[in-house]
Amino acid sequence: MSIKKYMRPQLKINLKKDEYEELQKIISRQKSEFRMVFRAKIIMLLSEGITEQEAAKDLCVNIKTIRKWASRFIAEGIEGLNDTPRSGAPCKFSASQRCEIIAIACDSPKNYGHETQNLWTYDILTEVVNAEIADLNMSRTSVFLTLSENDLKPNKFKMWLHSKDPEFESKVNEIVDLYLNPPENAVVISVDEKTGMQAIERKYETKMPSPGNVGKYEYEYIRHGTQSLIAGFDIVTGKVTAECLPTRKAEDLIAFMEKLAIEYKEEKEIHIIWDNLNIHKDGIDGRWKEFNKRHGDKFHFHYTPIHASWVNQIEIFFSILQKKCLRYANFKSINELKEVVMKYIIKWNEKEGHPFKWIFKGYPL
Repeated sequence: MSIKKYMRPQLKINLKKDEYEELQKIISRQKSEFRMVFRAKIIMLLSEGITEQEAAKDLCVNIKTIRKWASRFIAEGIEGLNDTPRSGAPCKFSASQRCEIIAIACDSPKNYGHETQNLWTYDILTEVVNAEIADLNMSRTSVFLTLSENDLKPNKFKMWLHSKDPEFESKVNEIVDLYLNPPENAVVISVDEKTGMQAIERKYETKMPSPGNVGKYEYEYIRHGTQSLIAGFDIVTGKVTAECLPTRKAEDLIAFMEKLAIEYKEEKEIHIIWDNLNIHKDGIDGRWKEFNKRHGDKFHFHYTPIHASWVNQIEIFFSILQKKCLRYANFKSINELKEVVMKYIIKWNEKEGHPFKWIFKGYPL
């Protein structure tokens, strides 16, 4: 009798158009799981008339694997290529116990007898939850997994600065509106001071990067003093007007504002955006009222909310200046520092300068 009579019949797969297209998507999609791509390839090969033995050889798997997924596809379609739910071991801990663990992790360790602890560690948290929750004997790993499943990291904090300004949103919206809709026949200038620019001289020469090696700058340095930069950023043209000075006093700022008044003497209105620094306020002598009278009341002052320096566009320019001129720099004197900073500002105005694309539209009213 022929051996062929006892051979298992080949599984035949005839794909519908929508099934073919869906399998092609699974195979070509970059985010598809490897196992799903593999199973889709099995079905595609068999649908092209390739035998189970040839498909197993092409994909370097056992023929039983080919038959398993082919049978699943014939019975359930593309859904059959997904993994079936596994029973697994029963849960050792109840949902209520896990909720209690989360509640403790969201509390302070000081409330559980750890007066010196500001942050949880997983060891201390495991000790506390096992002591506080009845009939719980959970390992450190299980505590960690419980918190991870709920995206909770009680051992990590980040800096947060809260503004108590009751008019925070209205002040931000006022400034944002100036950025997005600058008044006609007017100029909008962001003004601020970059203080404490240090003239640091490295004790040893900076080593430039090379293939396989990052650059290195010397940790020790000689400090020659500091400079303060007072600057104004034209939000429409990107032009920067600036002065580098040894101090940051009210007199320095008034002199700089006089310079701005001359720079923009043809403008009918000048809108100044700055923060709540004391020298930006009128003070006892009413300096900005007097200043504005001298210039025909053309200046309009807009103050950012407390703790909202991000609203002032000049801060973006200061960050560029810091990266390009000051970080890792080596200055032998404050005069060299001043020269480098002012040269960069000239270069910015002549070649690099540009307005910033302001994306934030303000808070909904």
